[in-house]
Amino acid sequence: MVKINKRKFYVTTPIYYPNDIPHIGHAYTTIAADILARWYKLKEYDLFFLTGTDEHGKKMEQTAEKAKRKPKTFVDGLIPEFKNAWQKLNVKYDRFIRTTDSDHEQVVQVILSEVHKNGDIYEGYYEGYYCTACEAYYTEKDLIKDCCPIHKTKIEKLKEESYFFKLSKYQKILLDLYEKNPDFISPRYRSNEIINRVKEGLQDLSISRTSFSWGIPLPFDKKHVCYVWFDALINYLSGIGYLEKSKQFKKYWPADVHLVGKDILWFHAVIWPAILLSLKLPLPRKIFAHGWWTINGEKMSKTSGNVINIEKLISFAGVDSARYFLFRETPFGNDGDFSESALIKRHNTELADKLGNLVTRVSTLAEKYGLEKIKSSKSLDSSKTINKTVKYIENYEFDKALNEIFAFIDKCNEYIQDKKPWESHDKKVIYELSNGIKSISILLSPFMPETADKIAKNFNFEISLKSLGTSLQVVKIKKSDILFKKMEETTTVNKKQSSPHAQAKQENKIPYEDFVKLDLRVGKIIKVEDHPQADKLYVLTVDLGEEKPRTIIAGLRLKYKKEDLNGKLGIFVANLEPAKLRGIESDGMILAAGDNYDSIVILKPEKEVKPGSKIR
Repeated sequence: MVKINKRKFYVTTPIYYPNDIPHIGHAYTTIAADILARWYKLKEYDLFFLTGTDEHGKKMEQTAEKAKRKPKTFVDGLIPEFKNAWQKLNVKYDRFIRTTDSDHEQVVQVILSEVHKNGDIYEGYYEGYYCTACEAYYTEKDLIKDCCPIHKTKIEKLKEESYFFKLSKYQKILLDLYEKNPDFISPRYRSNEIINRVKEGLQDLSISRTSFSWGIPLPFDKKHVCYVWFDALINYLSGIGYLEKSKQFKKYWPADVHLVGKDILWFHAVIWPAILLSLKLPLPRKIFAHGWWTINGEKMSKTSGNVINIEKLISFAGVDSARYFLFRETPFGNDGDFSESALIKRHNTELADKLGNLVTRVSTLAEKYGLEKIKSSKSLDSSKTINKTVKYIENYEFDKALNEIFAFIDKCNEYIQDKKPWESHDKKVIYELSNGIKSISILLSPFMPETADKIAKNFNFEISLKSLGTSLQVVKIKKSDILFKKMEETTTVNKKQSSPHAQAKQENKIPYEDFVKLDLRVGKIIKVEDHPQADKLYVLTVDLGEEKPRTIIAGLRLKYKKEDLNGKLGIFVANLEPAKLRGIESDGMILAAGDNYDSIVILKPEKEVKPGSKIR
């Protein structure tokens, strides 16, 4: 079981530019931090979760000018958008920091003075390339056809007085750091690019600007304002009370993990530790860089109109479904592709059909027949699931953690199907299943807190690791409300269309000419085998009146025994495009009907007919 530990855990997101309302990219990092925060709270760690907004810099000044507002007034109007978004997504942070907060501005000036006093800041003259969109300096070899490698826009060449931070001084120390701490930059596959760039040599960093005024003035030269990235990184210190060297700061620093997008890894893995080394402060334990989300295979951008804001993300299938999808669909660290259809498919097949159906069935049986407590369950022992889930969450392998939990959900569904407590009225079986649901809910709670809370209230247990290690109390349980309603994917239809085909689409119907394309035939099942890679699938060999029989995969293994299918007739879709299911190609589909998996029956002709006969 999971050990309770009184240690601390400090997790941060990057602070976001509030030049527009938050979208799926912002949500991804912030929900990831919330998952970790909720997990370590479950473990009774002393937890601090910091997020916020980065409000200085030339880009923000220009955006405010376009809106004909002063920078501070402009950002003040957008901050509620971020706070409301995190509230809607059920994100529970400890502090929302703004770089315009007075304590942050004071900390930046104190740190600038300390680094200057340590001999790591000097005055000079900057001439080079700068992208205002990402507030980053680039060398000529970084450019792609004279454009920013990130934004693909023409880059600006700057020429102005500046103060520099002696980044080059820390090259060897940083390389030693990466070698001795291979997980400092995570996932590990992201470290090679950083290490190779550092090995090529580090240039001192320009940390001040004189061409605009929206920023924090340098304490030793008021004509200059601090470079936005030097300013922004310091939020990780100011957010926990660096100025007072408070108990809070001493308790939480160093950070356990900074979660960032892969595009800002350089700032966090190179510039940030160099600043901390100058300040003689401990370094964060991990910088974790995740990938980007594309939308239906395309890069998200305002120009293409495919930006998914928080309201839209939630509108597809609800908050918990969105949270689940983002961390189930792709490994955390990799790039992912978002589509409404993929989200709704997971919502319907995994959340509604598997988790929701399990909770509804078991709570219905518990209400009808009651529970009888048993000491332990060998059949539904969740200890392996718990141990693996703990390992995966703490290794930032969120997709694997969810896969492990849902493998146990599958096991529970198989168990209820095998034991049939609706026939046996076995209270011990119902208890085992209820206790399994408790384990599932607690492990899911960091990912899907609202769903976990609903289940916990219905089955009368608390969401805690102490509860995870104890047996469910025998209490009166009522049938659960439906946790996840099935969703239909919506499509936009041009209302001006007046053809029968368009009218049928608007009414969620298909035209006759589409229906007649289906080739429905009677087939005879002549062989039934278990699918080697899937517990729910059979590999059927089917005679459709053709020269050779076909191989067709069917998800009937939990409902029908082999002998119930062998030699039987069924109705098949014969002109379906072949598809591989868990490594075996399926050339067709068997038709079945039912309100749920328990009631499903194979469709077959009323009388014996010849295999290959067409359905007319």
